[in-house]
Amino acid sequence: MTGTDPLDTLDDGQAAAAFRRLVRHLRHRHDAQNIDLMGLAGFCRNCLADWIRDAGYEGDKAAARELIHGMPADEWKANYQSETTPQQLARMEESLKKNGGTH
Repeated sequence: MTGTDPLDTLDDGQAAAAFRRLVRHLRHRHDAQNIDLMGLAGFCRNCLADWIRDAGYEGDKAAARELIHGMPADEWKANYQSETTPQQLARMEESLKKNGGTH
């Protein structure tokens, strides 16, 4: 894309509010499995945790995941994560190919 991405003109406060709303939405929607998010959109809760670290969050990986999940990741997995199927893995692999080397 040439020129400035209009997204870059969004006020940081508005962007932060939208991000927090997205994270709270995902915290509420435990039925939206990370593997399904990866298969559909090529990102999941764990990706968001990685992205906040990339953006300068000083916590380690576990702290970032806890921030996004709203609880320790191991607790989230034990309470909400279902068994992954081969079909889900295949969809995720195909979806990640569309990310163009980023995720």
